[in-house]
Amino acid sequence: MKAESLLFGGVALFFAGIAALYGGWSAEPAGTAVLVVAFLMAAVVSFFSAVQYRRRGVRPQDRGDVEVAEAAGPVEFFPPESRWPVVTAAGFALAATGVVFGLWLFLIGAAVLARGVLGLVFQYADRDSGRPE
Repeated sequence: MKAESLLFGGVALFFAGIAALYGGWSAEPAGTAVLVVAFLMAAVVSFFSAVQYRRRGVRPQDRGDVEVAEAAGPVEFFPPESRWPVVTAAGFALAATGVVFGLWLFLIGAAVLARGVLGLVFQYADRDSGRPE
């Protein structure tokens, strides 16, 4: 997942640079907000990919000498009763509402959103395999 992390990191940097230039020259808040949201989405995907690479190492798909049988098996474990998708969605809804109604609500939403994303990424970090026992 190192390649994905670098790819989305580059996309995030691109959108951050464009948002700064566009926001400075155009003075139009809607386009600037869209570019900032695009930066944040790419940054979240890059962060997730970097953490997964650091946790699990090189995948069989990333090696050129891999056999087909090495990459076979279960794709991933998806927890059936995780609260973090709901927390992430609530944080995003609060942050988006805060853009309209005020900075205080946006900051609360950003904090809840950050906690939800960190919860999603690290929900099984204390186990070696990443799967519950």
